[in-house]
Amino acid sequence: QVQLVESGGGSVQAGGSLRLSCAASGRTLSSYAVGWFRQAPGKEREFVAAISWIGGRTFYADSVKGRFASSRDNAKNTVYLQMNSLKLEDTAVYYCAATGAVVVPTIWERYDYWGQGTQVTVSS
Repeated sequence: QVQLVESGGGSVQAGGSLRLSCAASGRTLSSYAVGWFRQAPGKEREFVAAISWIGGRTFYADSVKGRFASSRDNAKNTVYLQMNSLKLEDTAVYYCAATGAVVVPTIWERYDYWGQGTQVTVSS
């Protein structure tokens, strides 16, 4: 079992930055791909970014490409999502999730372990 805890959410003005953290316990995160998803009120959960456990390869939704960056620190058993140039439409609850899949999935149903989510609110 892997327990995930997100932190770093908050309120920020448009154009600002936040860094989310996803800290794992229970098992080492180095053997899991980690994805980031978000869900805004009234909308479906959507893929934001992911990082593989082999080589740290990253994947991004088109809506965040060039603005968000995911990284991992296996020594700290933590994955990060750096969010820059935030827009109003980035407002959502952000979740990290882990999967043992070798091919990194972009659909939330393929992830096995989830954090509780952290709220990100971008205002004008």
